[in-house]
Amino acid sequence: MEFSRSANTIRKMVTTAAFITLFFPSQAWPWGCEGHQAVALIAEKHMNPHALDMANSILQASPIDALLPRFCPNQGLSPMADASTWADDIRKERPEASSWHYIDIPRDAPRSASVLAESCPAATGCVTSALEQQIGLLRNKSTDLRTRADALRFVIHFVGDLHQPLHCVSNNDEGGNCVPIDFFGNQPVERNIQFESYSPNLHALWDSGIIQRMKGQQTETDWAAELDQKFSAQDAAWEKAGVHIDDWVWESHDLADTVVYARLPVAIPVEKPVEVKSCVDDNHVSTRLMSLHEQIGQQYVDAVAPTIDEQIAKAGVRLATLLNQIFQ
Repeated sequence: MEFSRSANTIRKMVTTAAFITLFFPSQAWPWGCEGHQAVALIAEKHMNPHALDMANSILQASPIDALLPRFCPNQGLSPMADASTWADDIRKERPEASSWHYIDIPRDAPRSASVLAESCPAATGCVTSALEQQIGLLRNKSTDLRTRADALRFVIHFVGDLHQPLHCVSNNDEGGNCVPIDFFGNQPVERNIQFESYSPNLHALWDSGIIQRMKGQQTETDWAAELDQKFSAQDAAWEKAGVHIDDWVWESHDLADTVVYARLPVAIPVEKPVEVKSCVDDNHVSTRLMSLHEQIGQQYVDAVAPTIDEQIAKAGVRLATLLNQIFQ
């Protein structure tokens, strides 16, 4: 979710993979396969014909490498939906892009341009700087086809990422990766002794576990259509608001505090911001939080489900608005 984390790639893969092994037979990543695919499917419904045709043409003219291992099955989805998870598939090939999926804004930080800048190190970048860079590449018609297609895949993915609240916050806990959770009776287990990482953890549950509970047996297409219909009355307002990436990030950051953490059964105090490279740091943050015995069940899922639904629907409409502008 999603960052000042030099060892984040390893930790994120360890915690996510451990969670998936514990709960699901297939692999998933931030917002899970279903979440990212739903964002893209909803976006398609709100793109004008020209923009959708341009996006599909770019993706089809420079397709994803057939030899690239894919974590999310295609299942006959559209080019945009299939492209929505590519940015996670290429982590090994593009290690420099690891920090592009999130921004580490301290949990209690006041909204300001300086805080945003401090939370996005120039040396590594973050989701806001990466998204802006990829938008620039996509807008430039002189950009070579492969780079432009990859830029579009990054844009589709990053808009989804920054709408996951835990990709826009840090409580010295790696965006919730260092918060062990008992999920419906499945107790957290330490999966990496060196980094003191546990699964299930809060970040993994917001990426995949809770969505799996909410979605049930619906297909990705049906679930996306249901979400789109559910928030249809708000579409016009979201579209009219335009593209404001910083505002979107702060909105997600606020939701992390007022929903993600606030709805937990046991209150997690706000930590004084310190540099964190793993769950060992900040006086063994994950081990300390383990002592809270945080338990999540249906009550928490019901409490946060409306926020997850709205963030995915909103991300889809906003992605469409952005692509309509780029391909006008």
